[in-house]
Amino acid sequence: MTRRAIRARITGRVQGVWFRGWTSETAQTLGLDGWVRNDPDGAVTALIAGPEAQVAQMLEALHQGPEAARVQTVETKIAEDPGAIGFEIRR
Repeated sequence: MTRRAIRARITGRVQGVWFRGWTSETAQTLGLDGWVRNDPDGAVTALIAGPEAQVAQMLEALHQGPEAARVQTVETKIAEDPGAIGFEIRR
C-alpha cells in the first residue's frame, strides 16, 4: 500500500461553518493522518496523509465540504508524510 501526503489550501466560505471539524471527522473515518487549521486570511489548510485511494477520496470531499461551506478553490501540493500521527484540529 503506497502512502501519499498532500497539503491542501481551501478557499471560499470555509471558516465559521464547521469545516475543520468536518475535515477531521472525514479524515478519521478514512483512516488518514495529518491536521487541519484556519488561516488568518480566511482560508483553511490541511495536511492529509495515508493510502493513495483514501487521500484521493478526501481531496474529492474537500471540494464540497460540510453543508454550510461554499468552497471556491482547493489548491494542492505534495507534502512530506508525517507518518502515523492520527488527525488533529490545529488552532
